[in-house]
Amino acid sequence: MREFVLATGNKHKIEEIRAILKDLPIKIIPLSDFPEFPHTIEDGQTLEENAVKKAKEAAVFFKKWAIADDTGLEVEALNGAPGVYSARYAGEPCSYDDNNKKLLKELSGLPKEKRKACFRCVIAIASPDGKIYTAEGKIDGIINPSQSGANGFGYDPIFFVEEYNKSFAELSPSIKNQISHRARALQNMKEKLNQLINML
Repeated sequence: MREFVLATGNKHKIEEIRAILKDLPIKIIPLSDFPEFPHTIEDGQTLEENAVKKAKEAAVFFKKWAIADDTGLEVEALNGAPGVYSARYAGEPCSYDDNNKKLLKELSGLPKEKRKACFRCVIAIASPDGKIYTAEGKIDGIINPSQSGANGFGYDPIFFVEEYNKSFAELSPSIKNQISHRARALQNMKEKLNQLINML
């Protein structure tokens, strides 16, 4: 079984990515297993830049192939914000709840048709010798005026998926892992992963 370092310590992302890739013959090793790994400064101007940087640094440090993602919530009424700053929208440090409350305050009073948004995710795979592959996934939705649901993390309680008439946080993990931006990005990366597994 091939080992890939997963360049995140976020337990929610680790669970999701492992679940989505469970049918591949790979072992996912998260950064949370290696506290000595230096924190990557996410200073890219795009999701792709941040994902690539995280994957490259982990691949070089561990001398193994590495997988990383960067994800952003883009709200139409805010000209695409919070975007690349989604994880720290309410400042640093901040909680998921802080980010949600700030976003809801900024959209306060807007009707449903003005609350369109999308989640975007870029997955990057990097080799120790500098090979880079990326894939993207996206899902459209609406920002609900209040939080609902106990599943998921981040902006999931306010991201409403009209097809299911539920927020991401109200969907079961199995459904979310089929339709989410991260699931779609990973599905788009699976063919390349299969090729790499056969080559390594």
